Amino acid sequence: MSTLNQKIALITGASRGIGASVALQLADDGFAVVINYSSNSKVADELVQELVKKGHVALAVKANVAKSSEVKAMFDLIEDRLGAIDVLVNNAGILKTAPLVQTSDELYESYFAINTQGVFNALREAGTRLNDGGRIINVSSTTLALNMAGYSIYNGTKAAVEAFTKVFSKELRGRQITVNAVAPGPVATDLFLQGKTEEMIQNFAKMPPLERLGQPEDIAQVISFLASPASAWVNGQVLRANGGLA
Repeated sequence: MSTLNQKIALITGASRGIGASVALQLADDGFAVVINYSSNSKVADELVQELVKKGHVALAVKANVAKSSEVKAMFDLIEDRLGAIDVLVNNAGILKTAPLVQTSDELYESYFAINTQGVFNALREAGTRLNDGGRIINVSSTTLALNMAGYSIYNGTKAAVEAFTKVFSKELRGRQITVNAVAPGPVATDLFLQGKTEEMIQNFAKMPPLERLGQPEDIAQVISFLASPASAWVNGQVLRANGGLA
């Protein structure tokens, strides 16, 4: 597998949902895409096959982003197979709402392991291994601005991601690497829809002035912009792609 002069994008948690849409979009933009997944190899491999059939370069890599050793090994494998990465999209995450007093130690730990430690692990590797002039895009959430009941722990993980974004953009001074975050509003993915009644879904859909749920493609297009040369003067920012919800 060769990418020649093609730029390489790594998307964590990319086998489905927003991550899969980002992989499809960035491949159409001309990137060789690396689809990171944690468990479902079948779905990841199917996405790779879909991309390859379209003439794109794609690679699926299994790694639990919560484990630094696996993230390092993932970067090693990508560099061996394709070359150094140009774009990192930190998309992997979990969402299981619960009131703070009903949140178990196990749920708390898994939230921060994946949503926060996972981003930290990938940022740390990218900080020394991303090509100069590259792009880092972290995925946060508009729930931070809404302060809804049940989201306290989830919001805590995303607040940390936004803090990482703003500080890390300054720490990479001199390398022309931008670090930004996208904070989606409600998006019609399995992660969002799971466990919600039709009434709850419709209530969320009516919240933004645009009166609909976001689609994965809406977020993918924003990430496409932040991964492109057109975003060169955007750095250390959080872009809230939410239809005007907050």
